Amino acid sequence: MISVASYNIRKSVGLDWKRDPGRILAILKEIDADVVALQEVDRRFGSRTTSLSPDLIEETTEYVPIRFGVRKQSLGWHGNTILVKRGIEVLDIATLTLPALEPRGAVLADLAVGETRLRIIGLHLGLVDLWRRRQARSVLHQLDVLDETLPTIIMGDLNEWTTEGGCLADFSRDHRIIAPGPSFHASRPMVPFDRIITTMDIEVRESGVHSSRLARRGSDHLPIWARIEVDEAAAAERLRQQVEALRA
Repeated sequence: MISVASYNIRKSVGLDWKRDPGRILAILKEIDADVVALQEVDRRFGSRTTSLSPDLIEETTEYVPIRFGVRKQSLGWHGNTILVKRGIEVLDIATLTLPALEPRGAVLADLAVGETRLRIIGLHLGLVDLWRRRQARSVLHQLDVLDETLPTIIMGDLNEWTTEGGCLADFSRDHRIIAPGPSFHASRPMVPFDRIITTMDIEVRESGVHSSRLARRGSDHLPIWARIEVDEAAAAERLRQQVEALRA
């Protein structure tokens, strides 16, 4: 069983309007996931300095941050990054540029969690429906052209109000979509903006929204989580089909 989580941390600014990185890290300790996708980890303007110091992460938690930022002071790529628990091997990383009216991107990490190999995508889609759909299609296309197929989890803030339309219709053609529950606004959660999307060779055993007292103050989003298992037989069949398609 592997646990994953996604959290839009709003640059570590809580509902009390205090920037408190320690509070965000305390919330992540409460969730205790193996892999975490974070959104809005960097400040949006100016130098885009990360709101979570990599040193602070490693000194106070069990997590190792993957650095995707092209700027030395940034941790994320367009605000997205991934944290992994110590002992999880990072096999490869990549950044994905997404079409948008404003800068948008996604991050990718191929991981070895014990004997299981897993691909994680962290993303934050746009506010406009047309561009969200274009961004979803772009992510799916960029995954399709990768040389290797792996069991894949896509997670983040989709900014999608509907329960099955919009960009969810694009993702759902070949993926499972998990809505753990309403995650926005943290003060009164009503909308499931934050989602977890998996390839068909992944089984989601449990999922939910983390709504502790601390989490209800830490950001305008609540974190979401899931416990998953990879169907190794289904993953092997998917890989076999990819190899056959390449040979054809």
